[in-house]
Amino acid sequence: MDARTFLGMEPVGDNLHWRMHVAPQLTTPGNFLFGGCGLGAALVALEEASGRPTVWATGQYLSYAPTHSLVEWEITLAVVGSRVTQGRAVGMVGDQEILTVNAALGDHQLALNGVWVEPPAVLPPDECPPRFVPEMFRNTILDKIEVRIAKGMLLEEMTGEPGGPDSALWARVPGHLTPSAATLAIFGDYVSGGASEPLGRRSMGRSLDNTLRMARLTPTEWVLCDIRIHALINGYAQGVAFLWSEDGELLATASQSFVVRLWPGQPSVPE
Repeated sequence: MDARTFLGMEPVGDNLHWRMHVAPQLTTPGNFLFGGCGLGAALVALEEASGRPTVWATGQYLSYAPTHSLVEWEITLAVVGSRVTQGRAVGMVGDQEILTVNAALGDHQLALNGVWVEPPAVLPPDECPPRFVPEMFRNTILDKIEVRIAKGMLLEEMTGEPGGPDSALWARVPGHLTPSAATLAIFGDYVSGGASEPLGRRSMGRSLDNTLRMARLTPTEWVLCDIRIHALINGYAQGVAFLWSEDGELLATASQSFVVRLWPGQPSVPE
């Protein structure tokens, strides 16, 4: 299965117009489109329309696409250069704009390469404990993606004692083995879940934006999301994730701003 199939993206007449049905497997526990799936869908369309791979993309979330709604995408290739295309994807539900994605897509520029960050030292996926999926997460994107905790607390271990700002998890969609920018956009949205670690409380995040910066696509079944939360002020948080292959290749970086909400029944955060 590729990302286009997983996300249910269908062209409408040409490669500049697309649609997707918001199936339950693409939604949050709040019954609306998962932010990473929205960004991933836009990248499927932008790459098809431009014929070029993603270099960078950022999405601004303006409203919600409810479960079972129809999202219609309009693609604009604003500038098509000899090596880089600058494009935009706008997702609508009816007459309501839901998500705007701006992106740069391009080919090789120079044969110069280097990576100056390193993956964390963690156990391989099959030696890490699976993440518990609560009943409220059933039949959502969080139930569809298999996650194993590589660094940090399990949800059931969170009692209110703060942890560190860094955590890591292995993620994969069983049967979805094709690496793509769209797949990494989905995994990059796990940054918002990383706020639970420094809080020591189960929290949820509502994305305000998602940004994906591609490094290199390489075959890998599991992706290691190395999450680092930078700040949480007045309920607004920001953080970044380095996305690694199983053999330690940097695939991309993902960054995000989001609104933090505690799960029902969690102790409040002290002033």
